[in-house]
Amino acid sequence: MTSTFRRGTWAGTEPWKRGPVLAALALLLGLLMLLHAWITDRGGLGSLVETFLPWFGLFVPVLLAGALWRRSASAVVALVLPVVAWLSLFGGLLVDKSHPDSDLTVATHNVGADNPDPAGTARDLAASGTDVLALEEITPQVKPLYEKELAKAYPHHTVLGTVGLWSRLPLSGTRPVDIAQDVGPLADTKPVDSRMADSRALRTTVATDQGPLAVYVAHLGSVRVFPRDGFWTGSRDRGARALAKAVAAEPNERMVLLGDLNGTLRDRVFADLTSELNSAQDEAGNGFGFTWPAKFPVARIDQILVRGVEPKSSWVLPATGSDHLPVAAGIGW
Repeated sequence: MTSTFRRGTWAGTEPWKRGPVLAALALLLGLLMLLHAWITDRGGLGSLVETFLPWFGLFVPVLLAGALWRRSASAVVALVLPVVAWLSLFGGLLVDKSHPDSDLTVATHNVGADNPDPAGTARDLAASGTDVLALEEITPQVKPLYEKELAKAYPHHTVLGTVGLWSRLPLSGTRPVDIAQDVGPLADTKPVDSRMADSRALRTTVATDQGPLAVYVAHLGSVRVFPRDGFWTGSRDRGARALAKAVAAEPNERMVLLGDLNGTLRDRVFADLTSELNSAQDEAGNGFGFTWPAKFPVARIDQILVRGVEPKSSWVLPATGSDHLPVAAGIGW
């Protein structure tokens, strides 16, 4: 019995036979997003995929255009899988969850060792109105400049190595946090910026009217690409594990972690950290809040994580002379 439908239309069985490659690619894309945690991390592949996972959604309209052009019903139906997978992972970020009221505003910024205008960066940050400000990648050469420019807005501050905290409220109990940056068999085989070789994490206490708030500032190791090793995350990963242990041992119920973690929170290496802390952006932000690189942000690697306090809002501050964007969050008790 011959079909009563013309060839080239969406009717009949023919459209279901067209575009098998497109249908297969759509299914593969969906499975990749659903099963990303199972991807091998050999050569840093799993970490790389998880870093840019939100951008995999851009393949959906491309495949949809191909399916419509081929009039492939099977490919269109197969696209349901990646759409559902993407929405399950990131759909919540499309809703503005911020609230206007907060008791304390915190911010963090990797000011950049090669920042051409550190004085302008300091003035911009001082004008942001935040109560507690963390800075990373402070070189010895520009440390006095930041201390001078921020002194009026923030009467209290502490700097250990390349990280520091400026506060409108008193600070106490500052100590370094060992995040094991130079431990491991690959430590001596990777180039390290000598300006960043000092202490890269600290813990201090901010005295608030609701009691003490433990604040951690951290700058984890850089992620690099090497011809032989691929997407190399060794220093970052060791630091993440050490930081997670320090956070788990923190006795203060209320705490905030501010810093450049050199990775997105979807990255598997942060599982122990995110089991202890919540992302202010995920809970009270609007959108993805990408922070790096500043000229065209594609990933959020600068984080504000909390425990024992309620995130009320989270946002990205205007660009400075750094290659990172600063981020801020309002928290409530």
